[in-house]
Amino acid sequence: MSAAPSTERAPAGAAAPAAAAPKPWLLDLVLLGALWGASFLFMRIGAPEFGALPTAALRVAVATLTLLPLLALRGQMPALREHWKPALAIGVLNSGLPFALFAFALITINAGLGAVLNATVPMFGALVAWAWFGDRPDGSRLTGLVIGFAGVALLAGRSAGLQGAGGSGPAAPQAVWAVLACLGACVSYGIAANATRKHLQGAPALATATGSQLGATLFLALPALWLWPAQPPSLRAWLALIALGVACTGFAYILFFRLIANAGPQRALTVTFLVPVFAVAYGALFLGEGVTGWMLMCAAIIVVGVALSTGLVRLGRRTAAR
Repeated sequence: MSAAPSTERAPAGAAAPAAAAPKPWLLDLVLLGALWGASFLFMRIGAPEFGALPTAALRVAVATLTLLPLLALRGQMPALREHWKPALAIGVLNSGLPFALFAFALITINAGLGAVLNATVPMFGALVAWAWFGDRPDGSRLTGLVIGFAGVALLAGRSAGLQGAGGSGPAAPQAVWAVLACLGACVSYGIAANATRKHLQGAPALATATGSQLGATLFLALPALWLWPAQPPSLRAWLALIALGVACTGFAYILFFRLIANAGPQRALTVTFLVPVFAVAYGALFLGEGVTGWMLMCAAIIVVGVALSTGLVRLGRRTAAR
């Protein structure tokens, strides 16, 4: 029922209420979603030529070279020296391992599917927090976890969407391994987030980001050199990985931390919903990847699960308000 109209009038000469100004952080949110969505496009382009480990190694090395000068300009090198041990170690879980797993997966599956599976990171983070810190989710969040993982099971258990650009037919065993690699990367992200909470609480965000990229670079350097492709990759693949490191990793980290500062972590988390949208659009526009109705339905189920499991949406909120 709508409220009755007010009979009061504004005093003569009073200014009319100004329209709500657009939130300044909205642009950062959309831009971050566009950048992280593009990371799946660039990995899909570069990984088949470089291989999984060289792709991940180049990504973190370029990001490190992007972030280190900024860290020095802001005078935060002492913070990195103070927290270097946990920062470098967490970098293996936060960047080195998941980047390599996603690069491996995107040799087989399309960019949109990888991004949809990446959206499950907050759910794995909630499970790790429950096991590690005893942060038991309430009924609404538990429902979200069940819904989200049901969406993942439906998506991974059917052949639709498991093919490369324009692919069709039954899912190949490589595609199943690719999906499992994506989920393994999401578990690694969830562990890294909780390890950061435990071991890097209060450390400057830029120092943490730079240290994590440096740690991932050291972790991947030797395996990447050992598995460096015998055939020189194309200029297109090189440009994709440079963009992946500079824009989608180095600059995106800066944007993400600015978004947390300006809008808070809860709003920053909503970028999870934008990344698959951009990744699917990029894959369709630039790689000719097909998008099936089944994939879209499963993506919607996963998004609902993530929204509930992270507390962005709660069941029974209206009842509680009443």
